[in-house]
Amino acid sequence: MEPAPVLDVLLPAGRTALGPDPAERALSELYAYPDGRWVRANMITTLDGAATGADGRSGSINGAADHRVFDVLRGLADVILVGAGTARAERYRGPRTPPPLVPARRASGQADHPPLAVVTGRGDLPAALLDDEPRPWVFTVPEAPFLGHLRAHLPKDRLHLHEGGVDPRRVLDTLAGAGLVRVLCEGGPRLLADLVAADVLDELCLTQTPAVVGGPATRVVHGQRWADPVRAARPAHLLHADGVLIGRWLLERG
Repeated sequence: MEPAPVLDVLLPAGRTALGPDPAERALSELYAYPDGRWVRANMITTLDGAATGADGRSGSINGAADHRVFDVLRGLADVILVGAGTARAERYRGPRTPPPLVPARRASGQADHPPLAVVTGRGDLPAALLDDEPRPWVFTVPEAPFLGHLRAHLPKDRLHLHEGGVDPRRVLDTLAGAGLVRVLCEGGPRLLADLVAADVLDELCLTQTPAVVGGPATRVVHGQRWADPVRAARPAHLLHADGVLIGRWLLERG
């Protein structure tokens, strides 16, 4: 296995580099959640604004530096929120925290591995995902064509139906009621657009990979409506490794 890349800290000033550390103590401190409910998104984009490569997957445009941060963000989260399309395209299964990060989770009172929370309009999710541990939360609508499939694989308390479309605020309320307040959203772009429209997104972690892919790929936030008002953001920090820029942006809430 290749050694983890060193991450140069460009912002804030005064910190120079984060060398490899299996327990990722310094990087975890940099990405620590504030107290209370907090919704963080983690996305990647190319120089020309594509959220995926030609294969329709973000996994084809990321690298070692991004993956190092990816592991830390998952290791800090109570729950990982994702859209069904992304879960299928990226072949999601139950998240597994790298062993060196598990002690910190236990010390903070978290389970060893964060569960998934999947938003789906159709309920078309593979049985391997639904049956994996930790068992996922699934949010869908009563008319979902694969609702019977979901009911056959999920405990009743993990399947939630929303009339008239899945409501991001209700999703977050349900998760918070289960003690899952540190939320990490991994997309896709349409789910992220729904979070922005509902004004529930607190933070965007955005990796810019030094590549141009062209093509018809969507942006990291892709919805039918423009944000109104536009969400301003300020940088919390900016990291660099091998041409990759990894930023953490705090969004203003309406």
